Amino acid sequence: MNEISPQEVSALYARLTQELNKVIVGQDHIVRLLLVSLFARGHCLLVGVPGLAKTLIVRTLAEILQLSFKRIQFTPDLMPADIIGSEVLQEQERRLEYEYKPGPVFANLILADEINRTPPKTQAALLEAMQEHKVTVGGQSRPLPDPFLVVATQNPIEQEGTYPLPEAQLDRFMFSLTLDYPSKAEEIEIVKRTTLRGLPTLTPTVAAEDLLRVQRLVLAAPVSDHVIDYAVSLAAATRPGPGVPLAAKEFVEWGAGPRASQYLILGAKALALLSGRISPETSDVREVALPVLQHRVIANYRATGAGKKSRDIVQAIVHLVKEESY
Repeated sequence: MNEISPQEVSALYARLTQELNKVIVGQDHIVRLLLVSLFARGHCLLVGVPGLAKTLIVRTLAEILQLSFKRIQFTPDLMPADIIGSEVLQEQERRLEYEYKPGPVFANLILADEINRTPPKTQAALLEAMQEHKVTVGGQSRPLPDPFLVVATQNPIEQEGTYPLPEAQLDRFMFSLTLDYPSKAEEIEIVKRTTLRGLPTLTPTVAAEDLLRVQRLVLAAPVSDHVIDYAVSLAAATRPGPGVPLAAKEFVEWGAGPRASQYLILGAKALALLSGRISPETSDVREVALPVLQHRVIANYRATGAGKKSRDIVQAIVHLVKEESY
């Protein structure tokens, strides 16, 4: 299979966004970072109130990329077998044998809708598949399709009766992306598109093979030592201790681990390729810093009292950690 160049990745990204814009109004930054996570083999957590097109974005992306797509609605009664599948007793030539029935996790793109509405045991079944890219049922491991991406959603309101993801499981997600309300002009366009005519027909733009080529290029792309140093310093600056920014020292209970440094670099590499560049700069690291770090930085009681959220703390740290100091 021929390798792909950074210029081809940039052109592919342009075709993808052109098709997505036929259906999705606004949310350009969310779509951009969602594609970055897909190119970097990462998973995404989308946080937003109902009606902000979270499901539509993911389903449209799967259609354009010609990927198999499954939506799993997480509910309190959902069981692990409802996700990863189970062995069912079947009669085969007058003999009873167990036959494996795959669950919806066997798809290229999974939408885990309202993942915090299901108990921890069921959450863990999906999160294990995300980490290992395989499921084990009846003592036998079965690989998941490649490429494989999970996009999970959470509703920031109506928290009663939910099961918040533990910090160790949140760490499995490359990005945490917060969807905001559209502007007035964007909302007018949304109303016009959805009430005056049907949604346009989309043209499949990218094959799964092309996506795998992009993912391989992201891994192979070179990174300067000073960019890696800056990414590691950013992650380390979120951990309370001597020499860290005041925001971390005062307001952080637990900071980001080494996986954050890895995702900062992978995200920066994918972001550079979208612009046709083979190697990322520190500006690319800064652009992905908030979605990589905000769900990994745990604010303490002082932050709660001061009205500061993890997002505010991360933004302050990114502002204070300077590339020139290395």
